[in-house]
Amino acid sequence: MILGSTEFLRLVKEINLVENLSKRELTNPEGAGFDLRLGKLFRLKGKGFLGVNERETPKVELAAEFNSGKAQSVIIKPGEYFLTETIEKLNMPLDLLGIVKPRTTLHRSGIITRVSIADPGYSGVLHPAIYNAGGVEVEIEMGARYVNIMFFEVKGDTAKYRGQWQGGRATTQGRETQI
Repeated sequence: MILGSTEFLRLVKEINLVENLSKRELTNPEGAGFDLRLGKLFRLKGKGFLGVNERETPKVELAAEFNSGKAQSVIIKPGEYFLTETIEKLNMPLDLLGIVKPRTTLHRSGIITRVSIADPGYSGVLHPAIYNAGGVEVEIEMGARYVNIMFFEVKGDTAKYRGQWQGGRATTQGRETQI
């Protein structure tokens, strides 16, 4: 079952389900989820590796960061790929799963967004990726609403997320053994 706005707003107040929500989302959410805002934009540097037991992600270089006192936009050129970070932080209980989807303005502008899920027990910011697959430059303001998260109730037993991305880090610190 997808949670409606009255239920997820109750959970924001009672268990701090999502931290740093914008005033709009706290007072006038739309649909069956929250819009999350663009907090950081990272360029990838180096190389990545995914093995059976180990992994290493490329290093990241901060390209832009949201500053509430200063308007800032970035231009995403055709063919450019960025890892992003949300302003909001999740605190997922064991009976909820979050699924993140892009806002439609992005794909209408040629931007493909790669997102994942927020597992039960995950705590941290999210790192959707954006890629300009279109033929035009796209300007995005830091702090803009760019993805939406919906919360689904999990029935039955579940295991708490114990992965190494807990806390919301953006990259590995070299090669590491996977949990």
